[in-house]
Amino acid sequence: MTDQNNASMDPNSLFREENFTDQKMGAIRKLIPIKADGSDDGDRNIMFFGSAQVMTPMGAMPLNFALEGNTIGEAAEDFAAKAAVAVEQAAQELEQMRREQASQIVVPGQGGGNMGGPGHGSIIT
Repeated sequence: MTDQNNASMDPNSLFREENFTDQKMGAIRKLIPIKADGSDDGDRNIMFFGSAQVMTPMGAMPLNFALEGNTIGEAAEDFAAKAAVAVEQAAQELEQMRREQASQIVVPGQGGGNMGGPGHGSIIT
């Protein structure tokens, strides 16, 4: 999120976006650097980003990842490898979240409360 006091776009950092899909695996975004007048900016590199979805028990989870290549064809060839890495990273993140949630479950009778111990209304003799 940008600072509300400086919410202006930088005219020297603009990109034109093109989208490509095979309607099976996902989509590729091609970001073409442009100048403030809308013409192509050959001094900056074109960037490619892949996107796909993986189904989880909680529903579809979007995956986004950078792709290597100088052409859409090269980016498409890199898609499967980068998507596999993104799926593995997402699985690891989901497992970490599952572990964190499991560690927050409080089960009665399993420590922590010290009910009736010193300082909780007990009489010590």
